[in-house]
Amino acid sequence: MDFLQFLSWACIVFTILMFSSGLTDLKKMREARSSDNIQFLPFLTTLLNNLGWLYYGVLKKDGTLIIVNSIGAVLQALYVLTYYHYSSGKWRVCRQTLAAGLLLAAGWLYFGVVLAQGEQKLARLGLACSIFTVTMYVSPLIDLLEIMRSGSVERLSFPLTVATFLTSSSWTLYGLQLQDYYIMVPNTPGIITSLVRFLLFWTFSTTSSVKPSYKLLPL
Repeated sequence: MDFLQFLSWACIVFTILMFSSGLTDLKKMREARSSDNIQFLPFLTTLLNNLGWLYYGVLKKDGTLIIVNSIGAVLQALYVLTYYHYSSGKWRVCRQTLAAGLLLAAGWLYFGVVLAQGEQKLARLGLACSIFTVTMYVSPLIDLLEIMRSGSVERLSFPLTVATFLTSSSWTLYGLQLQDYYIMVPNTPGIITSLVRFLLFWTFSTTSSVKPSYKLLPL
């Protein structure tokens, strides 16, 4: 097995494990018969992210991207449907899902109809997916600032932090091997934010108990 194939399998295994962390929230919703205290937007935005990278993988004919994001999209769709089923604010969920659907339709119209097939189309789609992924990685920084102020890491999950670090590192190396900076660059912030989380655990874990939670996912 060459190094690229090893990285491909690492990306698949680590990313699917990270996507599967949402099963914890799914179990909570089923047991409580409620979606209270569970965030909906991470499920929805990760679904959009998966679909974008799935399209990029299809155009690039990259089996690793196709496998990972196909499974990720199915899992996120399951989380979205479960959240809607147990939500007491279904109208809010519908509004947010409709907005995401309109964004997805606009993206499909632009990348699937307006742009002609070729390198320019692949490059623009890669750039759009990269920007979206970077936004997803950077957005939890507000929570990290709050954790630093409160001195409590209860809102963080150590296993998920490890999974995010391994996943981001695998995709960064995978993109580097392929010389695909649209894959490599957006996963670099995931490594950085994971290292920040490790530092917070090391600093505050003696005064806080660590509880699992679900956060946004990369590719």
